[in-house]
Amino acid sequence: MIHTGSNQETFLHDTLKTVFGFQTFRPNQEAIIRSILAGMDVFAVMPTGGGKSLCFQLPATVMHGTTVVISPLISLMKDQVDAAVGNGIQAAFINSSMSSDEVSDVYRMLQYKKISLLYIAPERFAMPHFLERLKTVKLSLFAIDEAHCISEWGHDFRPDYLGLSRIPELFPDVPVAAFTATATRRVQEDIIYKIGLRKPHIVRASFNRPNLFYEVKAKSRVELQILEFLSDHPGESGIIYRTTRDSVMETAGFLNTKGIAALPYHAGLSADERTRNQETFNRDEVQVIVATIAFGMGIDKSNLRFVLHADLPKNIEGYYQETGRAGRDGDPAHCLLFFGRGDIPKIRYFINEIKDDKDRFISIEKLNQIVGFAAHNVCRRRQLLGFFGEDYPDDNCGACDICSGSVEQVDITTDAQILLSAISRTGQRFGTGHIIDIVTGADTKRIRELGHNSIKTYGTGKGRDKKYWRSVIDELIAQETVLQEGDPYPVMKITPKGSDILFGRESFMALRKEEGKAKTAREKEDAEGYDRTLFEKLRAVRKRIAEGQEVPPYVVFSDRTLREMCRRFPSTLAEMRKISGVGDAKLERYGRDFVREIQSYLDENPGIAIPEPESGDAGSAVLPQKKKKGETIEETYMFFKGGMSPDDIAKLRSLAPSTIASHLERLIMDGRDIDMDRVVDPGKRLKIEGFFKNIKGWELNPVVEHFTGMVSYEEARLVRAHLLRNNKG
Repeated sequence: MIHTGSNQETFLHDTLKTVFGFQTFRPNQEAIIRSILAGMDVFAVMPTGGGKSLCFQLPATVMHGTTVVISPLISLMKDQVDAAVGNGIQAAFINSSMSSDEVSDVYRMLQYKKISLLYIAPERFAMPHFLERLKTVKLSLFAIDEAHCISEWGHDFRPDYLGLSRIPELFPDVPVAAFTATATRRVQEDIIYKIGLRKPHIVRASFNRPNLFYEVKAKSRVELQILEFLSDHPGESGIIYRTTRDSVMETAGFLNTKGIAALPYHAGLSADERTRNQETFNRDEVQVIVATIAFGMGIDKSNLRFVLHADLPKNIEGYYQETGRAGRDGDPAHCLLFFGRGDIPKIRYFINEIKDDKDRFISIEKLNQIVGFAAHNVCRRRQLLGFFGEDYPDDNCGACDICSGSVEQVDITTDAQILLSAISRTGQRFGTGHIIDIVTGADTKRIRELGHNSIKTYGTGKGRDKKYWRSVIDELIAQETVLQEGDPYPVMKITPKGSDILFGRESFMALRKEEGKAKTAREKEDAEGYDRTLFEKLRAVRKRIAEGQEVPPYVVFSDRTLREMCRRFPSTLAEMRKISGVGDAKLERYGRDFVREIQSYLDENPGIAIPEPESGDAGSAVLPQKKKKGETIEETYMFFKGGMSPDDIAKLRSLAPSTIASHLERLIMDGRDIDMDRVVDPGKRLKIEGFFKNIKGWELNPVVEHFTGMVSYEEARLVRAHLLRNNKG
């Protein structure tokens, strides 16, 4: 029985908490779930990490019958099913890797109504005997994942998806929900038409992923650039995309020679090797996977902290989906693209091989769009969202190299006029390369034959290199003063705005950024102040459990859930239940192991400040360090402002110095007036601050060990709080 009205609202939120361990729905989830429960078809564009799987998994737990999920990659099905089973959901899959006996077992469970969630590939749905079996089962929902694969206008069309258009015809009483992370409005209309969705509830969630930091760097000796990036992200998990199989193998081999565990993934490897490498990566046994775009669709690994593109992607849709695999847990992640114009001819070569004129034109248009994204010094987030028809409302996104870096406006009106004049004097009939040759005074046969060495602007820009003039043209295009028209070799046309600049009626300002100045997502995350030492201990517990159950670590708990544990220090099952991502099944299965590790850590580190319960935690279990009557942070602050030292306050109140230090730590973080010279000797404080900055982390143990007894945990803790507070401010 499906609950209705306010009763349903309570029921859905209870299920969200008890099964999935979440306190609230993410945007759009509840509306989608309610539509499905009402028997409606749904079409939803939701960014990767937006929580689309919950939109069909939660209904599967409360509706009568089986939800069939159609997913394109069988290599991911086991992980998806393991994650669902970990939440206590009756889930299974059928794919070509299974024996006939294993498939028969699944059919048997279906007949006995023992499966709420069944994953299949689109090829399976096309099999007549499977459809006959399915007709004998009570079905509650069809969920189509990666639905853009059904559209020839999408970036990853798969003919096998076309067979899914039979679902409404064969199962007219079963609702259909189609999900994708990347679809322009044209692709959206095509998907709805191809599947035959019936008056669907349509959701276009924001394409904005605020936890992703977007950065573009000039490409130069790219393997060394990759190595430099990885050295700044030790132990973090991520994907490096390369265009060709050879470059995948070369980069993976190079990284291994430098001590970084990396595995390759491309279509030239055997199916067994691809599966083995992907599973090894999923289980956190290697840090990096180096791959072609054959890797990653629908990947469930939630703790990817970076995605690097070492070569230019073919289109923005692909780039958006590939970067979207980072930070699925909602924590900060870094998306770095190394851009070199030498990649453009390589892509153009394959585009020119396309025989259909229409398809070739579309591919060229998509290439120009991704080149514009990489080359223009405009907010990366604004450009990405604009491609999907979404306006970004803020002037500064705060999470891309343009908005977070050292960027200044420079007046380059004269240089813009030189280029515009060259375009105008040659009849607006030439492309960027020829115009740059003119202004730099190149002595080419073509220039001499056309007489362009005699025009007024010939050689006027020879004091600067071609790379500079290319950047000015990029700015002219980005600010729509020049348009590129024609195929296959576009020419430049001056817009009315460009004419105003050419004739001096308007000035032309360009953004210039300094490489390496951006504040990255990881630096912002570092300021959040979770206990990194405990985090590594909990990761070890998670890995041990995952290996015992033969599942990836993120199936046990996500990194984000572990970080919350390392902020709130839950040391009882009642407290653990309040951590996001801990549902009843996981609490029962894993809770005691993590509580035991946290309690042991607190015993070893008695000075740790346990945060107060968050609002809404009324009635929560008593924290492990019980407070005596009158022991409050405000009392400590009152005595400190009265001139007493921390040691004197501890003696007066019969408290441990570590407890007083924890009070002062909280007061510092809250921005209260604490004279640091009174709690830590100024000379010693400067040395501690310097060490923290060198290690680029916030663990206390390395500080205390480095100073070999000269610095106490309390002193290190207070200096850390002071630094964190200043960074935050």
